[in-house]
Amino acid sequence: MAKQALKTQASRNTAILQRTHLIAAGVHAFHLLLRFTFVRRSFWAYLLLSFPSLLIQFWFERVGRPTYVDGPNGKELRRAGEDLEAKGLTEWMWDVTYWSWGCIAFTTLFGDWAWWFFAVVPLYSAWLAYTTFTGARQGLMGGAGAMPADGVSSGAQSKRQQKMEKRGGQKMQYR
Repeated sequence: MAKQALKTQASRNTAILQRTHLIAAGVHAFHLLLRFTFVRRSFWAYLLLSFPSLLIQFWFERVGRPTYVDGPNGKELRRAGEDLEAKGLTEWMWDVTYWSWGCIAFTTLFGDWAWWFFAVVPLYSAWLAYTTFTGARQGLMGGAGAMPADGVSSGAQSKRQQKMEKRGGQKMQYR
């Protein structure tokens, strides 16, 4: 049972990548089939706005696909690949991929105006960056929400602390 965790991750990555490619093929085939048979949709908008999901899928394929080598006991795992269920940037890239698929499906069903749903991603990212920047700036400048310089809290107590002090029990001592 050597490298069992790596083998588990490799099989999980393989399953995730296979499912991702099947869903992507279905979404794109559905769009192209309806585009070429029934209704005309903007092909350039489709190419431009499906590019992020295709690029992310290519990246996932490069970093997440396990590699095997022939060994004395058959195929041996050489590299399990990066964890495709990791938090942070990987999770954000999955969100962009899912949102792209949703926009392609909406555009296929409702028309070219549905590409405007794709604008939610950069708008949300810009809003998140702005709120992060302003929060960090207030914290650095000693603005609202920052601790006072002497380390004493602003006097807000939890209900438990208030009840304890009311009963004459433990009192909080601030230094």
